[in-house]
Amino acid sequence: MVKKSLFQLHWFFGITAGLVLALMGITGAIWSFQDELLRLFNPDVLKVEVRQEGVLPMPELVRRIETEQGDKVSMLRVDTRSDSAARVFFTPPPGERRGPMRYADPYTGKLQSDVAGQGFFDLMLQLHRFLAMGDTGRQITGACTLMLIFFCLSGLYLRWPRKALNWRAWLTLDWAKKGRAFNWDLHAVAGTWCLLFYLLFALTGLFWSYEWYREGLNKLLADGPAAGEQHKRGESRGRPGGAANKDAKPLVVDYDAIWSNLQAAAGPTMTSYNLRLPPAGGQPATLFYLLEGAEHERALNTLTIDPANGQVNKHERYADKSFKAQLLASVYALHVGSYFGLPGRIIVTVASLTMPLFFITGWLLYLDRRRKKRQVQAARSTLATATDQGDSWLVGFASQSGFAEQLAWQSAGQLQAAGVAVQVRPLAELTEDDLNQAERALFVVSTFGDGEAPDSARGFERKVLGQPWTLDNLNYALLALGDRQYPEFCGFARRLQAWLGERGATTAFAPVEVDNADPAALQHWQEQLAQLTGSKPPAAWQAPALSNWTLVQRELMNPGSQGSAVYLLGLKAQQPAQWQAGDLVEVLPRNSAQDLAVFLRGMGLDGEAQVQVEGLQESLLQALASRNLPKSREHLVGLHAQALVDALIPLTAREYSIASIASDGVLELIVRQERHTDGSLGLGSGWLTEHVPVDNSVSLRLRSNSGFHMPAPATPMILIGNGTGIAGLRSLLKARIVAGEQRNWLLFGERNQAHDFLCAQELQGWLRKGDLARLDLAFSRDQAHKVYVQDRLREQAIELRRWLAEGASIYICGSLQGMASGVDEVLAEVLGAAEVERLIERGRYRRDVY
Repeated sequence: MVKKSLFQLHWFFGITAGLVLALMGITGAIWSFQDELLRLFNPDVLKVEVRQEGVLPMPELVRRIETEQGDKVSMLRVDTRSDSAARVFFTPPPGERRGPMRYADPYTGKLQSDVAGQGFFDLMLQLHRFLAMGDTGRQITGACTLMLIFFCLSGLYLRWPRKALNWRAWLTLDWAKKGRAFNWDLHAVAGTWCLLFYLLFALTGLFWSYEWYREGLNKLLADGPAAGEQHKRGESRGRPGGAANKDAKPLVVDYDAIWSNLQAAAGPTMTSYNLRLPPAGGQPATLFYLLEGAEHERALNTLTIDPANGQVNKHERYADKSFKAQLLASVYALHVGSYFGLPGRIIVTVASLTMPLFFITGWLLYLDRRRKKRQVQAARSTLATATDQGDSWLVGFASQSGFAEQLAWQSAGQLQAAGVAVQVRPLAELTEDDLNQAERALFVVSTFGDGEAPDSARGFERKVLGQPWTLDNLNYALLALGDRQYPEFCGFARRLQAWLGERGATTAFAPVEVDNADPAALQHWQEQLAQLTGSKPPAAWQAPALSNWTLVQRELMNPGSQGSAVYLLGLKAQQPAQWQAGDLVEVLPRNSAQDLAVFLRGMGLDGEAQVQVEGLQESLLQALASRNLPKSREHLVGLHAQALVDALIPLTAREYSIASIASDGVLELIVRQERHTDGSLGLGSGWLTEHVPVDNSVSLRLRSNSGFHMPAPATPMILIGNGTGIAGLRSLLKARIVAGEQRNWLLFGERNQAHDFLCAQELQGWLRKGDLARLDLAFSRDQAHKVYVQDRLREQAIELRRWLAEGASIYICGSLQGMASGVDEVLAEVLGAAEVERLIERGRYRRDVY
């Protein structure tokens, strides 16, 4: 349960925060080499002639610079031995932190020309730290940095190999792999290589994101103040910039005294200094200097001085600090890698540039997982109802990601197309009688990790494999799915095969082992099945097509709610359609007319221009309605209509729980409007709840959700949900009531009873008629302390145990975060973790959460 929850959080945060982290990685890498790149492109400005007499003394250098600029210096950074130009900041305008920046020749005091590319690097820094959005961007980047720590730790846990001491399992990449296997390998192995660097980025980057984190590091790492040097709370630290208070004293600077005291403190081995003046008089200035042989570029010594007379108030030497205090002073050097010299900078930069890799591979893995689930349901929907005839074939499957289940249903479809009766069953449900009566069977099983059984088949392996059953009558074929990166390739399937052989079962043909969905192996499996049935191998399996349904109803369910609007939607098919309670729909949304108009106006194209889409001709406006419209469009500017359509990714379907049953004559959905931070509606919810007009068409397809279908008749049912999770529970309740089953207990939660009691009249009517035995409600905002459905479940612990003792099944529908995880905790607390696991294995605890 912990691993599954971590996985859900890992991919959810990854596909949301991953893009921000990718942007931060690229911009940070670019900015970290700002000085070198600017010198490369501006050699005449940033490189100066080194003179034997050395750089000008500070007083003379400042005098010449201020005379030429006609403005006062606020910050000055000088390398005393190199050919680098000095960097100078002048008095900032009112309300600004820093003033104009120029470069100057430290040997002559002459100001240099403007630097080309400086604005670009300033933008990179703004994007890296604030997404160019000010404090709002700082909060976003800070939150994403915290998520990066979670990615590192959860990713390490999730990919922990069976042979953890084998370094090859951690660090080597198999370039021979393809598709999903290669993407997973790349994601995991590259993540392991970058793990320490990303933790370093995150733990140092938070220093600039959150005050509480910065204060915590200071308390943890900073040395205590020396006797007589207790820092006064609120005392200015001499940071440059910012407008001076109108009542502040004028700033007086004695550069001769400052220069004299700097030379006395630093000595002849000083290689650079950085003077930062306060915005007004009466405040200390800060003077950093670096000595020859310093450990790194930020191993700075610090003088706190009175600018009016140059008196040194405090002198902090880097070498005198403890190691932990040196780390605190080197946060920036650690962040960019310069703490470890040039090799460290290069390695850290490369690690930063790989950040988009994880966003891309994570998305590819997520989309692949979603595709497999859709294909499983498509394969099942094309198969007729299984029979219980004695001469039927038994197809048993054990799947971890859904691919084995998909292939099991596709194989069953191939057999049925050849006139063979078929039963499809999860391996976990098979008994000795099932195997004895079947006579002919197909087993489609995957192996999880290094030889382990899928979660759904753990009970089967523990209880069945090793049993001394007699299976002389069974003739079977085995399709084994695995990954050759693991030493125990197809380990679970081979253990199943060995057990079947020991029990006397015979094979119809040699087991087919498939490495990472190898198409040649799958084709061989299809050919072998065709030989068994005397038919031809079928064409490539296709997902069911979308069909047009008419939106006939749209009703606001929570007027006056503090939360987002929730709508009850009704849709009718052009032809009669069938589905089971608990099933889902996949709706293909469209972009709104307003969004299309704005997009076309920005691209300067005619919406009536004709383009080709999958061999059909349609207008550009029609084509763009089914494409993702990116917010950043610079890379699309200048493309003609056809090239624009080809460059955009098609929209993908959105899943929703069905809230009605087929006998209602209308397919109902309960959808909450999702709103983005800019106030715009989410694509799927916005399309259904606002943009598509009533009586217009919606493209969708039904998807079987066998894991959430009804329990056995006459079985008590406990339904738990919150918010729009009532949709899936409502369909189950409707089906139960039609079937005459009244042992139904619903626990439902939302914000306020006055506005958010979804389906209130219907539920209370069922309660009055006895069709609903119990109704427990939790409205979190109706009292001082928040109450949730898991709290109601805990309060009814005795009743929960009684219902379960009578054979009840638990169904949960709603949000994964908070509600579903909270219910898991309560069940483990009331029943014990072992009992919860038994309920899962027996199919008496089922979840449809998002």
